[in-house]
Amino acid sequence: MTTSKWWASENFWRKTAIYVTAGSFVLLVVLTFDSMSQITAGGKRVPAYSAINHRIEYTMDEKRHAQVPVIGIEEPLFGKKLTEEEAEALVGHGKLTTQTKNCMSCHTLLGNGSYFAPDLTKSWLDPMWGSRGSREEQMVEFLKDPSDKLHNSLGRRMPKLKITDEEARAVVAFLKWMSTIDTNGFPYNFKPINQEN
Repeated sequence: MTTSKWWASENFWRKTAIYVTAGSFVLLVVLTFDSMSQITAGGKRVPAYSAINHRIEYTMDEKRHAQVPVIGIEEPLFGKKLTEEEAEALVGHGKLTTQTKNCMSCHTLLGNGSYFAPDLTKSWLDPMWGSRGSREEQMVEFLKDPSDKLHNSLGRRMPKLKITDEEARAVVAFLKWMSTIDTNGFPYNFKPINQEN
């Protein structure tokens, strides 16, 4: 009778499979809770919705070699300071509008979506909007009717999506809030709008 080595035993591999599966499951649960805490609004990397009441700027973090968002002085969206609940409702409405109008079939948000049209992650700070003072209304007007706007005259064209004024303002709020998220420098080589006073 020959005795097999311990590492060739069926019992050893059965126990090993059980331990590895159980350990992997525990690790997955821990990482899930950690990820949820990292991506929940109000955290370090994803600011609260009321951040739309402030100026958003980007500065270069030399340690991380990436541009990071900086929430600056008070600068309410459309001139009205919103409470956290009002800001959350407005940003949520903007997110639902981008989903309803299927924006990600052409655009990307945080790298997800289609690459047919520009990434919208930092579109709030796109220099094509011109000055900081006119950006909000230019974005609203563009969303409502992009057909004759400068942004739509180069390359691919955005169709008119029959977005109402209320929906356009909500989408602008959503895009401003998206620009506050620390994306580790994504998208790369982005040049933000001049934020000087």
